[in-house]
Amino acid sequence: MKQVKVIDSQSLEFNVRGDTPGMAYVARALSPEVSPNLGVGFAKWEGAEVAWTVLYDEVVFVIEGCFELTANGKTHKVYPGQMLWIPEGTELIYGGHALFGYVVHPGNWKELHGIQ
Repeated sequence: MKQVKVIDSQSLEFNVRGDTPGMAYVARALSPEVSPNLGVGFAKWEGAEVAWTVLYDEVVFVIEGCFELTANGKTHKVYPGQMLWIPEGTELIYGGHALFGYVVHPGNWKELHGIQ
């Protein structure tokens, strides 16, 4: 039986997702074995700009700082207490200086798209 979990971002291993001139780090908080339906984690953006086309629906919740997302020629600035919904297929650039939480659906998107 699955149990309720409290996950502290400080206990997670963050992986590098972007580099100079800034850095970006991402830590998945729930593995696909725990929940194949939702991918949940934390990220720290320190000025990096990372281009990507999302292969899932995503929600970003800003905890500290200002997260920036540029899509369709518009830059969205998201602050603590705000969230951003990003639909599947969006071509974007993640940026800013922020600590934020994220949720993606489906959580097993890598498996579904054959990505290691």
